[in-house]
Amino acid sequence: MGAVAANSGRRRWRRWFLAVALLGAYPVFVMVAVYAQFFAAGLPGGRNGPADAYRHTLASAIVAYTLSPRCVDWVTQVMERDGQGNAARAMDAHNNRIGARIGATAGSWNSMQQAVLAAVNRGAIAARSPEQITWLAPPAWQERLY
Repeated sequence: MGAVAANSGRRRWRRWFLAVALLGAYPVFVMVAVYAQFFAAGLPGGRNGPADAYRHTLASAIVAYTLSPRCVDWVTQVMERDGQGNAARAMDAHNNRIGARIGATAGSWNSMQQAVLAAVNRGAIAARSPEQITWLAPPAWQERLY
């Protein structure tokens, strides 16, 4: 009976390891997919500008498309404090919600990516509409991402 219990314990650890590995792989997948498009877009304003808006909108669209808009809501609550605290967080939360809607309604991976880029191209400084991507004014932009 000792060998059976030992094998059962090893299987349990393997399952946990596999679950953790899969959970860790998903954020890597999202980041790789986002940054592959982000660098190719060549938008200005890596922080607080159009490029930042694009990155947040695309990441949220990918999560909503592959998992659920609810996951985007949860991440926005945790990471952006749902837009509370400052203009940059409010901008990110606003764009996350738009990305979640785009991802949830996209018919395909390519149409989702095209819809995000089109939405960013229609975006504006301090846009208030829940349908329009927004970013801060150019003096607040930072080209570095860190």
